[in-house]
Amino acid sequence: MGQLIVNLNASMPESERFIVRVLDSTHILVLPHAERMIKRRIEGFSKHNTFVKPQ
Repeated sequence: MGQLIVNLNASMPESERFIVRVLDSTHILVLPHAERMIKRRIEGFSKHNTFVKPQ
């Protein structure tokens, strides 16, 4: 998920970027206002990439 967040940040215009600092591969400091947007994107990504066994 960390790479998803980094890529999302990179795709934003400079004035809208939200990453303060990447601490390591599992910890990223972000601006507080970006939390809900990041959670929505992760939920969408997870939903899109979840395997559903055909019947």
